[in-house]
Amino acid sequence: MALGHRRIVHIDGGRGPGSAERRRAYRAAMRRHGLQAEQRVIPGDHTERGGIEAGRLLLAERDAGAPLPTAVLAGNDRSAMGLLMALTRAGVEVPRDLSVVGYADSHVSHLMPIGLTTVRQDARLIAEHAVRFAVQHLENPELEPRETELDPKPVVRGTTGPPPV
Repeated sequence: MALGHRRIVHIDGGRGPGSAERRRAYRAAMRRHGLQAEQRVIPGDHTERGGIEAGRLLLAERDAGAPLPTAVLAGNDRSAMGLLMALTRAGVEVPRDLSVVGYADSHVSHLMPIGLTTVRQDARLIAEHAVRFAVQHLENPELEPRETELDPKPVVRGTTGPPPV
């Protein structure tokens, strides 16, 4: 949104870990920026196949006359990689024609020639919290289950740019 995107699609992670939270965050961000009419969630999963299928759907819609979104937020990096494969095979230039963002900053996000823009989760901090909570629960089984929210950080690489004019 900071680059001026309005038609932003989210490829959902289905029942995968964190999917419901990412879906809610996408919808909340679109509402916060007055883009609720532009919201679109495509069912998917956290696999390359899910990204490829989402890409095929978007391409079929384009071929039927609908415009491509200007940006796609995938449920994770693997899904984003599948999407990129489908788009580039069809001649869509990323990020000139469409921006793509993954989630997790996994090792695959560095493997592309241009690098995947993604959202980093601090795995070390997540592990520290999990271990601390587990130890506290072992020491005091009466404790209620705990949750914490950690702020993810964007990692901008080569798959994002301003929307096409």
